[in-house]
Amino acid sequence: MRRVLVVFGTRPEAIKLAPVIKEFGKYPERFQCITCVTAQHRQMLDQVLNLFEIEPDHDLNIMQKNQTPKEALVNALNGLEDVYAGEKSEIVLVQGDTTTTLAASLAAFYQRIKIGHIEAGLRTGDKYNPFPEEINRRLTSHLADFHFVPTVRARDNLLKEGIKEKKIFLTGNTVIDALLEVAGRDYEFKDTRLRELKGKVILVTAHRRESFGQPLENLCLALKEIAQKTEAVEIVYPVHLNPRVQQTVYPLLDGVPNIHLLEPLDYEPFVHLMKKSWLILTDSGGIQEEAPSLGKPVLVTRKVTERPEAVEAGTAKVIGTDKETIIENIHLLLQDESVYRRMSRAINPYGDGRAAERIVRQLESA
Repeated sequence: MRRVLVVFGTRPEAIKLAPVIKEFGKYPERFQCITCVTAQHRQMLDQVLNLFEIEPDHDLNIMQKNQTPKEALVNALNGLEDVYAGEKSEIVLVQGDTTTTLAASLAAFYQRIKIGHIEAGLRTGDKYNPFPEEINRRLTSHLADFHFVPTVRARDNLLKEGIKEKKIFLTGNTVIDALLEVAGRDYEFKDTRLRELKGKVILVTAHRRESFGQPLENLCLALKEIAQKTEAVEIVYPVHLNPRVQQTVYPLLDGVPNIHLLEPLDYEPFVHLMKKSWLILTDSGGIQEEAPSLGKPVLVTRKVTERPEAVEAGTAKVIGTDKETIIENIHLLLQDESVYRRMSRAINPYGDGRAAERIVRQLESA
């Protein structure tokens, strides 16, 4: 039996690792799956743990108010050292590009434990965009022993960096596994505002550090103008808990007719809100992967994306953070049916919902 320790700390990591943890559970005679959360994001992480019925074996609870990436890294390293020493696992599994991912990989390296990196190989080529995620994933790649890549492009990125081909496994992205499972559930919104949405719904998210300040202000001003000039549109914006996001968004958008500012949503209502939306504006990486499976065009309010496959497939478009450019692209999708159809019918390049199965199968023979 192989002992595998799965480490994660944020909501997106939990979503993408839940299908893998569930898949391990199908083979109790082959794997012992141990879970450890750093709780880098406490509240938003707990929502997903409850949704997927995951009870962590270890909870480091490192979250502190206004915590910096350096503080999160140090606190996670300190806590993981004892967990690894006690569990004596053969493999540590990490996901994506968070501070937890880097800390868990470093801690495993220090104790000579093999590392499996899920969603490996994503790159923008700009170490400050996104920050600090781009460097987190690059460093993790050079610590990892097994690289589970979502796409051919991600595989090619690793090959260019000297990663051996025999250590790279093309699996698709586990977020599609999670999305399809949750989207298939019957669900009714508890919030009356969401139950009563009419017309074309624009769903908005923005939370990355590089969006803080003027970029986020530009986004808000663009949304305000769209709302004021387009009666048939309703804009739904679950506002991230980060004070720098809230302090920008609420003064500019609170009270604007047909803009609904919400608390951050749990994953299940968020998935069903994506299903209900007409288009999505986001600086999130995960939504660029999820939306194509739901037939929703995505406008990416960033300078660059580490997920160019969605852009190439035609379901996503990187539009930056200039106010007028945002307005222009929203109007285009609202008014031009042929452009909308092309984006909404594009094939999802991120997988078929069987990524977790492929990962577990590879680890069995690793």
